[in-house]
Amino acid sequence: MLFAAVGAAVLGKWGESALLLFLFSLGHALEHYAMKRARKSIAALSDLAPPMALVKRNGAFTEVHIEQLELGDIIVVKPNTKIAADGVVALGTSPVNQASITGESIPVDKRPSPRWQNENEVKSLLPEHRVFAGTMNGSGVLEIKVLKRAKDSTLSRLITLVKEAETQKSPTQHFTDKFEKYYVPSVLVLVLLLSFAFLILDETFEQSFYRSMSVLIAASPCALAISTPSAVLAGIARAARQGVLIKGGRPLEDLGGIKAIAFDKTGTLTEGRPTLTHAIPFGTTTKAHLLKIAVAVEALSDHPLAAAIVEAGKIELGNVEIPEAENLKALIARGVRADWEGSIIHIGNRRLFEELTGEKIPKEIDGRMSELESDGNTTMIIHQDDTYLGLISVMDIARPEALTTLATLKKMGIKRMIMLTGDHQKVADAIAKNIGITDPMGGLLPEDKVRAIETLKREEGSVAMVGDGVNDAPAMAKSTVGIAMGAAGSDVALETADIALLADKLDNLPFAIGLSRKAKLIIKQNLMISLSMVALLVPLTIMGTIAIGPAVVGHEGSTLVVVLNALRLLKYEV
Repeated sequence: MLFAAVGAAVLGKWGESALLLFLFSLGHALEHYAMKRARKSIAALSDLAPPMALVKRNGAFTEVHIEQLELGDIIVVKPNTKIAADGVVALGTSPVNQASITGESIPVDKRPSPRWQNENEVKSLLPEHRVFAGTMNGSGVLEIKVLKRAKDSTLSRLITLVKEAETQKSPTQHFTDKFEKYYVPSVLVLVLLLSFAFLILDETFEQSFYRSMSVLIAASPCALAISTPSAVLAGIARAARQGVLIKGGRPLEDLGGIKAIAFDKTGTLTEGRPTLTHAIPFGTTTKAHLLKIAVAVEALSDHPLAAAIVEAGKIELGNVEIPEAENLKALIARGVRADWEGSIIHIGNRRLFEELTGEKIPKEIDGRMSELESDGNTTMIIHQDDTYLGLISVMDIARPEALTTLATLKKMGIKRMIMLTGDHQKVADAIAKNIGITDPMGGLLPEDKVRAIETLKREEGSVAMVGDGVNDAPAMAKSTVGIAMGAAGSDVALETADIALLADKLDNLPFAIGLSRKAKLIIKQNLMISLSMVALLVPLTIMGTIAIGPAVVGHEGSTLVVVLNALRLLKYEV
């Protein structure tokens, strides 16, 4: 542009030279202002964390800079103030607005962890016990044990990764870069040849040179160069506001073209922990009596299923007094035995009671057990002395949002939704039937999941893998786009995934896919606008139909239009 302005001045066209510089400067000023709006959305993340924190040390309160916080410090967070560090709640209850990190619109009620003194990892905590730097405390006072230094907080990692993502080029951007590599020299050769058109045409050197300067302006690929980066920047910024970290232009573009999604089961489609689903008494036994015995005996066990039975059983029984059991004995691959209220209690599987009684279990119990197992439940019989009391069952139940999320994905055109799990195929089938999975695949080892992804890629061309980003890392690496869920607090998940859903919810997956499709559409529109403008202006300037002024207006106008078009992504909603 400067070369064209100097050329116009040399020819004595001072007015057009001044107009060229003015419009060029104005266009770029507006372009930079528009791009700044996109970058502001990312820069705003840096302002989320408060600069100071109130620390409780030796019974006294001291205000220190967040960089001076040490692991294990207890910080006090007053109502309606920002939390200064990632940590575990030690004292107090309060709703916390985590939208700035996870994108969740509803505040999460926080309460102390029973083991807060021994907690050292944010990622291992339940959502109600962990807090993140930069989130907003509600109406209560919280005391929080610091588990991450300021430079290592989830917010700091998020800011770093978002800034890195800005520099990652998309496939379209790689294509335009390659195109420009040949296009720019070609334009310069054309301009040089047009400068000597007076040798062939009946015109002066000044006329040929003026035409060549007009063509130089018209053919300048500024709009083409900015069309993809502006859309990628705006898309990444919008996703970050929603609690979705997209690590560059490639996953932003690729996700929109996905037609098949593979999900890990445990912790992704399901809650990730067993839940008591049924307590079914038989004969004259009451449900309360059945639960009392189950809670009393399982309270002595350290098995994960036992904890689920005790927790849910106590909630259902309320304030009822439960006599303690004693002398628990684990019966390997069968169940447990214990003494309770002067009687002998057995809780276990069919094998245990067939060995104990020497007979088949009653048909009524066996039939009900089979029904529950076909639905994916792990079912246990409860037996007191010589009497069958009933059944209890536990299951890793589907997330509440799984059904609606998968239904939304189906409406969006996702043809295949595959579940990959190490659980038995019966369990996989039962959960798949309830939530809308099209292809349940059970009994898979980690290496089997990798092979399943490779097969899906051959069949579908591209496939996304959704998991926790840790034990699913090999399968994610093989997929077209790896998506980690619940990545807030997990450095491994943030590093391994192409896209990280920071909230521990599936809801943001349709948003991420929709945003990707919108970004791809806008990139295509921008390429069409920029290339169409060049295709229109170059012939008109070569024929002398338009002069430098209109060429500058068209050139700068198209550059500004593609940037403003890209900024529409900042307002994207599902």
